[in-house]
Amino acid sequence: MLTDSQKRQVAAWIGEGLSLAQVQTKIEEEFGVAMTYMDVRFLVDDLDIELKDDAPAAEEKPAASAAPAQQTDAGEAETAVLAGTPAAAPASGGGVTLTSDAVQMPGVLAGGDVVFSDGARGKWFLDQTGRPGLEGFPENYRPTPDDMADFQRKLLAELRKLGFA
Repeated sequence: MLTDSQKRQVAAWIGEGLSLAQVQTKIEEEFGVAMTYMDVRFLVDDLDIELKDDAPAAEEKPAASAAPAQQTDAGEAETAVLAGTPAAAPASGGGVTLTSDAVQMPGVLAGGDVVFSDGARGKWFLDQTGRPGLEGFPENYRPTPDDMADFQRKLLAELRKLGFA
């Protein structure tokens, strides 16, 4: 999708401390390539670039310590999500709740439900080519960059748990 020189420029932007959302905007403005936030995140991962932002590292620690609580309170968290109560946000360690479906839709390697911190609900999926996607949200809905970062961390953890990584 991007040339080698464009990938080097992306690495330079990350090195300057730009956020993924800022890099996403620059890619579209300077290269004329529209990429989703998630595509940019995967590009940065594929290039083995470390993000300079210290905030996600701070968010990961509470998520890791919240993992045992999620296991013991899974029934309560699921009930809260189904009922639409905000109690699900603290249990998820960051406001995004992600679950996997036991039976997958045709053409999908993995999928499930996602609830963002603002209460927006929809489906996530990984298609047969390995591309992630979201569906079932209003046409112009865009999760916050913090929610997308949290979603991506939880999606990667879920995919590892399912044996994809």
